[in-house]
Amino acid sequence: MTIVLGANQYGKAETRVVRVTRNGETHDIRDLNVSVALAGDLERVYLDGDNAAALPTDSQKNTVFAFAREHGIASPEEFGLLLARHFVASQEPIRRARVAVEEYAWDRVPVTGHSFVRNGTETRTARITHTAGATHVVSGLKDLVVLNSTGSEFWGYPKDRYTTLAETTDRILATSVTAEWRHEGTDDDWDGSYALVREVLLETFADTHSLSLQQTLAMMGRRVLEKHEGLAEIRFAMPNKHHFLVDLEPFGLDNPNEVFYAADRPYGLIEGTMLRDDLPPAEEAWWTS
Repeated sequence: MTIVLGANQYGKAETRVVRVTRNGETHDIRDLNVSVALAGDLERVYLDGDNAAALPTDSQKNTVFAFAREHGIASPEEFGLLLARHFVASQEPIRRARVAVEEYAWDRVPVTGHSFVRNGTETRTARITHTAGATHVVSGLKDLVVLNSTGSEFWGYPKDRYTTLAETTDRILATSVTAEWRHEGTDDDWDGSYALVREVLLETFADTHSLSLQQTLAMMGRRVLEKHEGLAEIRFAMPNKHHFLVDLEPFGLDNPNEVFYAADRPYGLIEGTMLRDDLPPAEEAWWTS
């Protein structure tokens, strides 16, 4: 039996970098969490302890900070592209760089040009995979919590001896959207693109009369790809944040769909992908190792 080295990568995870751009009295802020993973000809590093090919992860961290100063941060996608291309071009043993970026949003307090309040909604994400042969940009968001207080049904499902869930034609539909969408190219108005997708996701969730969370997911994905021609596919993970009607009869009260118990777990987890069938797949854009 021969034991060999399998898939591997290494890098610096979760470098927090905050870039303040000063335009006189008015400032702009980008707050990122950057993770770098490098892969390539690293066998001797792992098997022999020869570090000649191992760019220190501390150097990767310092590169993030230096690039924030030298290039600024126009968007998570653009910053990730700069870093990924740099690591592959500057380190001969490295064949692939993957840069994952989370952005934490700040809203401006209008009293001054330099005061901000942390936006407590979703987190913006970006994932860049770069090799000598191809570059992929996957944008996204997570923790976008949405709720419809009506306009949702769930009925007609199979029932067995373990089924206790009652059918309903009027329920609360709530979820926390995690969505990632793959761009067809590497040149886009990244901030404008993100704003458009987010707007379409919210509008579609709001105006879709839902027969299931699966149906709502598919409609959200379909609308995004129809509105943004530069996207190839979009993937979702959406937990069903269950709201159960509370039985108030023991207290002599009715409950006409007004009082609910919000259960945090267990929960249904709905996942799915919507994609254009006229474009080639790119599974390497989604690999995490």
